[in-house]
Amino acid sequence: MVSSGKFLGFVIRHRGIEIDPSKIKAILEIPPPQNLKELRSLQGHLAYIRRFIANFAGRIQPFTRKTRKDIPFFWDENCQQALDGIKSYLINLPVLAAPIPGKELILYTTALDESLGALLAQENENGKENALYYLSHVLVGAEHAYSPIEKHCLALVFAVKKLQHYMIAHWFTLISKVHPFKYLMTRPMLTGRLPRWAIILTEFDIVYAP
Repeated sequence: MVSSGKFLGFVIRHRGIEIDPSKIKAILEIPPPQNLKELRSLQGHLAYIRRFIANFAGRIQPFTRKTRKDIPFFWDENCQQALDGIKSYLINLPVLAAPIPGKELILYTTALDESLGALLAQENENGKENALYYLSHVLVGAEHAYSPIEKHCLALVFAVKKLQHYMIAHWFTLISKVHPFKYLMTRPMLTGRLPRWAIILTEFDIVYAP
């Protein structure tokens, strides 16, 4: 019986998935970028493992701002702090558990001023909650003007679309400060993006827990 194996830079074990230590070591040894090309290379390395990093979009925001064409490249203190923080996080990176078929999933969502986040989790046979997948999204354009409840709705829609292959096979409990689905379903009239979101969410079995 094979207890573990490597595949595309990840180590697959019975208990779940983790990143190949050599990949982590390579990122830890990356020096501060000196130009935009090196920054994009760093972003590429990090994007490959983003499912393991909580609030990934928020953590790399200082990098994202440096990729704008109208801003000359300059590696500042905010960027260095972000890089140091990510490297510290990588030292104790979580193992992402494999989902247990037929067992309820737990979805945590959050909406911040600049980004959205989600964590898909599941209790194991011993009642311990394990992380399965981290998601995050940087708000762009008109999304910044969304109301707080609309940002929470967007966080839920973003999460279920990205995690659809998990959601279709399980029912799940949503853990959130607000009840996005109830907000959409109790609106007297849905216009614009709201009816599209409502249609997407009706495909899933959602139980809300504050």
